[in-house]
Amino acid sequence: MSMNTSKQSPSPAAGVLTNTTCQTENRLSVFFSIIFMTVGILSNSLAIAILMKAYQRFRQKSKASFLLFASSLVITDLFGHLINGAIAVFVYASNKDWIRFDQSNVLCSIFGICMVFFGLCPLFLGSVMAVERCIGVTKPIFHSTKMTSKHVKMMLAGVCLFAIFIAVLPILGLRAYEIQASRTWCFYRTEHIQDWEDQFYILLFSFLGLLALAISFLCNAITGITLLRVKFKNQQHRQGRSHHFEMIIQLLAIMCVSCVCWSPFLVTMASTGINGGESLETCERVLFALRMATWNQILDPWVYILLRRAVLKNLYKVAQRCCGVRTIISLHAWELSSIKNSLKVAAISESPTTEKTSSQPPTPVGQ
Repeated sequence: MSMNTSKQSPSPAAGVLTNTTCQTENRLSVFFSIIFMTVGILSNSLAIAILMKAYQRFRQKSKASFLLFASSLVITDLFGHLINGAIAVFVYASNKDWIRFDQSNVLCSIFGICMVFFGLCPLFLGSVMAVERCIGVTKPIFHSTKMTSKHVKMMLAGVCLFAIFIAVLPILGLRAYEIQASRTWCFYRTEHIQDWEDQFYILLFSFLGLLALAISFLCNAITGITLLRVKFKNQQHRQGRSHHFEMIIQLLAIMCVSCVCWSPFLVTMASTGINGGESLETCERVLFALRMATWNQILDPWVYILLRRAVLKNLYKVAQRCCGVRTIISLHAWELSSIKNSLKVAAISESPTTEKTSSQPPTPVGQ
């Protein structure tokens, strides 16, 4: 493990092999990479299997949009773990000797493109899902008439194409991806930034990622507030209470996981771009922030798909057997899964208007 020297030969792969120091334990790093890749593949594969089973049961148009978005998200996370994880393990297995196995810088460019694409695409999909849920709650009629399967597929294609464009933008601008200080991954130039173009790529990545998080936070907040208002205005609807409670838990989990996992890495990259590569963050801190971002792809399927009635009911039974204590929440409160409950939001959110325009007693929602 050499490579703490001053300047290497002017080969493309030696672009960032300068006098930077990054003390990382090779065995521990390999262990982390293998664990992250394995857990990510297993969790996303399980989520895909659940989605396929759910798609066989629910084929209504309003449910199809959720299933398409969720399927695209977990498939993207799965391929991200497969491709990025496989490259990372190969780099560790080759003792991080980039000059020996990547003199033409092709593997580093592919690694960098995959890092950017599989980093931004899940964030974009998460924000689009938040927008879709917000429209479904606040504008149910518009959602039911305009959010067709064709439109959803067009939105998914647009998100993927935009993420690919951002990923290949440095290549189009004749700026190669470079090996980072730890020599375990490739990304934009983050050290010894030469001009505004190097700063632009880093700031663009950070800005788009933070913007996606902000859109998700805003839309989820609007959705949560709307659901709470509907709950308080419709106390007579017992079925609506379970839906509100379940959805609010999901929204809080989505916002917390995304913000906690991605914010450190995005803020670190933004600081690097603003300071022109003279960031005070050490290599170890950057790697820690990168691993936290990786955990978001591991937790995505559990937040978006598995946090539903089946899992919560089993957890309740286990807790009741182990602790022997009755919780406040009754099993009857979790009446429907998160996918099935999404269909009830439109009717619930429209019930106050119905009560004002009609003197007849309100009919049960979802019947």
